Amino acid sequence: MRSPGSMSIVCRRRSGELVVRERPMLEKPKGPRTWPFLRGVATVVESLKLGSQALRWSAELYEQDLLAEDEKEAKARGPVRPSGPGLMSALALSVAALATQGPDPLGPLPEGGGKKSSLLIALPILFAVAIFIVLPQLAAEGVTKLFHLELAITSPAFQAITGAAKLAIVVGYLLLIRRMAEVRRVFQYHGAEHKTISTYEATEELVVENARRKTTLHPRCGTTFLVMVALVSIVVFTGIGALLPELPGGRAAKFVSFLFMKLPFLPVIAAVTFEIQRLFARYCTTGPLRALLWPGFLVQKITTAEPDDAQLEVALAALRTTLAREQGRAPAASQDQTFESYEALSAQSAASS
Repeated sequence: MRSPGSMSIVCRRRSGELVVRERPMLEKPKGPRTWPFLRGVATVVESLKLGSQALRWSAELYEQDLLAEDEKEAKARGPVRPSGPGLMSALALSVAALATQGPDPLGPLPEGGGKKSSLLIALPILFAVAIFIVLPQLAAEGVTKLFHLELAITSPAFQAITGAAKLAIVVGYLLLIRRMAEVRRVFQYHGAEHKTISTYEATEELVVENARRKTTLHPRCGTTFLVMVALVSIVVFTGIGALLPELPGGRAAKFVSFLFMKLPFLPVIAAVTFEIQRLFARYCTTGPLRALLWPGFLVQKITTAEPDDAQLEVALAALRTTLAREQGRAPAASQDQTFESYEALSAQSAASS
């Protein structure tokens, strides 16, 4: 969970204990970071970085638990070395981290990470560009050749086919990675996050019974953002494709050159989409305008899954610890804490309020 002044991560150990890592953001957002259109690009990068950090920390705790269990059972079945996720699993989890983050503005990132953290951001971004930018254009080229359409790469028709392929690839890829156990569990926690936020927004007590009744869908969601980016890019590239210069060379050279000409527009599309989603989330949640949110909600049915009560407790605990700092009830520099149960965390939170 994140807020302007706090970031909180909660993991449940295999023993059932809840481990809480809450940190203050370095400072409130200010300057160009808060300007319309600029804030959207910064928030996307921050969401990916924070999501990757949280997933990496939870994987470290999971490996510690496996090692502890292996030490106890080594005499019975011999030592077993736990292995982390493979490359495709790691990339899928990184994309899942972006799809499960809300695009609300945050404060700056906590310090740390260095070159390893930069690599964790760069690799998924390059992977996403290959899957969601290069592959759709290749698909459009394939369709053009298959049906002998003889479309120019910069033509509106070719860009419309590229956009349709992009939407199909986004949805298909999310459906594919949902079948992975690690990603599906992330999607369950995504549903728990939405239910918890909806409980808070309804000003109801942060308990499992209240959160359980809420929907797993939410208008301010990274999944909706991804879908809207795909839709906005269709409109943008269909409109400006014919206006971009056509470089000399054969079909392959034009294909590659146009691909590189499109890349600088991606931050602009992300920035514009961010502002559109903010407007939709504010003014289109009720009434007939709610239909504008349906494409995002439909894809959210892929990236969210019904959580169990234990997962709801984790999400509720994360929100409680984040709110503690916003309400002035957290220490200046927090330390990781361990609680036997959500009830124990709730009791401490109530005692400090």
